[in-house]
Amino acid sequence: MKGKILNILLLITSFIGYLEWSGGNHLFLWQAEKDIIIKFFNSPSSVLHPFILIPFIGQLLLIFTLFQKKPTTIITYFGIVTLGILLLFMFIIGIISLNLKIISSCIPFLGLAIITIQYHRSLKLIIT
Repeated sequence: MKGKILNILLLITSFIGYLEWSGGNHLFLWQAEKDIIIKFFNSPSSVLHPFILIPFIGQLLLIFTLFQKKPTTIITYFGIVTLGILLLFMFIIGIISLNLKIISSCIPFLGLAIITIQYHRSLKLIIT
């Protein structure tokens, strides 16, 4: 049960990632994802980019684990890695630009990713 809770929290924290760029533009990842889903149905070729597709696949993988009786460790790891690529990249950009909003929006996901990996590793140690 704890594995499912961690995966739900990973999904939720992935949505609160914050983006900010020149011209006073900013949005959260959940807002960007809403726009991407709308664009996918209107113009699918406009959303075919690795930084769009890879994290989206990660979210789908984590959603898939919620329907399993016991979340699969490998699928959870792939979900963390594919989402982590985007959020770690955003975190590094936040550090480089000294943007505390971006940094603080990425820390919950990155922290939960570490906790989830430690949880799955501890399960492996108990089994063996």
